[in-house]
Amino acid sequence: MKKFPLVLAALTCLPTLAAGQVVEEIVTRVNNQIITSSEFERSKDQLRDEVKQQAPKDPDKAYADREKDVLRDLVDQQLLLDKGKDLGITGDTDLIKQLDQMRKDMKLDSLEALEKEATKQGVSWEDFKQNMRNQIITRKVIGEEVSSHLSVSKEEEQAFYDEHKTEMEQPEYIRLSEILVAPKTVAPDSAPAPAAAASTDPSAPPAATLPAPDAAALSAAEAKANDLLKQIHDGAAFEDIAKKYSDGPSAAEGGTLGTFERGKLAKSIEDQTFGMKAGDVTGVIQSKQGYIILKVIEHQQAGIPPLKDALPKIQDALFYQKMQPALRAYLTKLREDAYIKYADGYIDSGKSANQTQPVETAAAKEADAKKLGKKKHKKMGIF
Repeated sequence: MKKFPLVLAALTCLPTLAAGQVVEEIVTRVNNQIITSSEFERSKDQLRDEVKQQAPKDPDKAYADREKDVLRDLVDQQLLLDKGKDLGITGDTDLIKQLDQMRKDMKLDSLEALEKEATKQGVSWEDFKQNMRNQIITRKVIGEEVSSHLSVSKEEEQAFYDEHKTEMEQPEYIRLSEILVAPKTVAPDSAPAPAAAASTDPSAPPAATLPAPDAAALSAAEAKANDLLKQIHDGAAFEDIAKKYSDGPSAAEGGTLGTFERGKLAKSIEDQTFGMKAGDVTGVIQSKQGYIILKVIEHQQAGIPPLKDALPKIQDALFYQKMQPALRAYLTKLREDAYIKYADGYIDSGKSANQTQPVETAAAKEADAKKLGKKKHKKMGIF
């Protein structure tokens, strides 16, 4: 069975039942929305799962460092969703695109098939879509309201490069793509033997021993490889040829093999490829798996890269440095313009001293009760 790819963490707990009723506490009220205790606990469970993956050596410390911001992050999300409504951002078009891409990645025929797969694995389809939509809306709000106002100057780029030069030093490496033509070996019982698909990595050891291909099979494979090479020289795209004709496991990705430093490839292959530049294609090379054609996608020389080559990473780093305080300042302003009420004992680490404490009225309590009733009846598959 395919594993349904959860965009957000799975919900593992439901509200506590008592005398047939759902007992639920409202942790925080943000404008006309509420955050419940079960949502708060689920977010903490999600954080525990995250830190186990991100900090396996000391997950308890990592969790303790970040637990204080769980409520802050929930309030942040609700404020961004509210702002998305004000800006008229729905996220519907992007949602369809993302779901369709998910369908393609899972090799399903339709969105209906994707929905069935979700339902089969106990995921509430409507809630799954709503949470994807929420992510889209919050990203768009941040993009329009924060990211678009940030800029990085050439002087800042140069200063960052000068300060972090030694950290940028790297070994020589190449990034390769491959087309493999495996000889069609016939086993003793005359049944077609499978093509060697365990690994076509030029640096990998041979896979399990298969019957040795005869001269005719080798000759046919070599001829086919030479024909494919001719098509590339005549203008065909390497990636398209790989997808259509390669027998390697990387065919669906256009033959992408990965990155290799010096000393990681067989010497005969290394001698050829490390003398090439990005975009160059080798001739037909005989390997243990058959005949291969390699393309150098990138060739990075050893040492400190020049500024122009390091620029994308530098810009990302500078943008991230500016983004965090800018986003925090924006969310603080949203808090100051909102009405937020916290239950006793719950602390929002992003709270501003200038926030307005709302006056709770009977109408507000009734509205909260209605929202709580809605939330308790929803089958939440994700958060």
